[in-house]
Amino acid sequence: MAAERGLRAWERRPAATRRHASVAVGLGLMAVLGLVALSCAPRRPVPPPEPIYTPVSLQSVPGWAGDRLIEARPALSRSCARLATLPPDRPMAPRGSAALRAVAGSVGDWQAACRRLDGVPADDADAFRAALERGFRAYAVTSTDASAHGLFTGYYEAHIHAARAPDARYRFPVYGPPDDLSVENGQGRHAATGDPYHSRAEIEDGALEGKAPVLFWADDPVDLHILHIQGSGQVTLPDGTGTRIGYAANNGRPFVGIGRLVSERGLADGRSMPAIRAWLRAHPEQGRALMRENGRYIFFREITGAGPIGALGVPLTPLRSLAVDPAVLPLGSLVWLSTTDPGGRPLRRLMAAQDTGSAIKGINRGDVFWGAGEAAFQQAGRMASPGRTWLLVPRAPGTDPLMM
Repeated sequence: MAAERGLRAWERRPAATRRHASVAVGLGLMAVLGLVALSCAPRRPVPPPEPIYTPVSLQSVPGWAGDRLIEARPALSRSCARLATLPPDRPMAPRGSAALRAVAGSVGDWQAACRRLDGVPADDADAFRAALERGFRAYAVTSTDASAHGLFTGYYEAHIHAARAPDARYRFPVYGPPDDLSVENGQGRHAATGDPYHSRAEIEDGALEGKAPVLFWADDPVDLHILHIQGSGQVTLPDGTGTRIGYAANNGRPFVGIGRLVSERGLADGRSMPAIRAWLRAHPEQGRALMRENGRYIFFREITGAGPIGALGVPLTPLRSLAVDPAVLPLGSLVWLSTTDPGGRPLRRLMAAQDTGSAIKGINRGDVFWGAGEAAFQQAGRMASPGRTWLLVPRAPGTDPLMM
């Protein structure tokens, strides 16, 4: 009845009033429908930030005058030896953007720069500095995302106690690559299906029995997990002798950082690997379950000689080797780093880009190699510092250094 009375009242209104009201209702309905359509329309993904390379003078980078540049020479020499084996016409940054490829030049440019540096007397620090300033230019690395902040962490050469045969003490296998593993674009796959390989939990439950060589048997699952995170390490055998193992392959599963897990669950300081290690050892059952959540599994190879070996294929140098994202900084290049150490002291020095890492992705993201041993572990495991980088690239012969 109320609806009928309302309809009759509406019909008694002037026609013009009814028309205006109908138009208003229609426009309102269209606006509502438009908002619904916008909310349902697929949103364009925000493009990832791009690196920007801005030329600057070497003398303007923070801390340049205070670094003993000649201490970076052994790392640079190793990079040069590796670059000497590559085709000169190969781009120095094959995985980088067009901007990076234009800045970084060719391998041949770097080979020529390496030959010029070879002519500098080995112990002449002033001559080496002058050769760098004469032969290289610097590019500040920034981002199209003005809010982006750099992050620099640390890593070290891990250490385990292990034996070549299992017993009551040595019970945790250190595997080499399985027979049914294939590698595509750096990621492990089932050779038969192309699917990601067995997860860490499946491997620990016996999925590799009869499929993969066991290089060693470790005595501590926590140290072994840290070895998997670091990717290489030293092995002390029961008779006191030692050897090294290095990264050989992975299982293609995503890496899950246990630091994030312990932080989210309030278990320990997730920014400190020493604190994480202490918690894992104090809570062995919970710790084992937590480590199994990291599906990433690393397969190793035994190596001889100097080490550890980085992704460039050369031994790393403590506090002079840097793990980088090759899409931002080319492997084999020279990088100026400005950050702070775990104690908050400035860490400004010339570094060689010689390694990569699954978590080292993005602009001004790097991992500083601290060396081996407990002291290196304490420093590397606590480092998480903001910072910046500058890419050093060879000048064309005869270029005026004052023109950058």
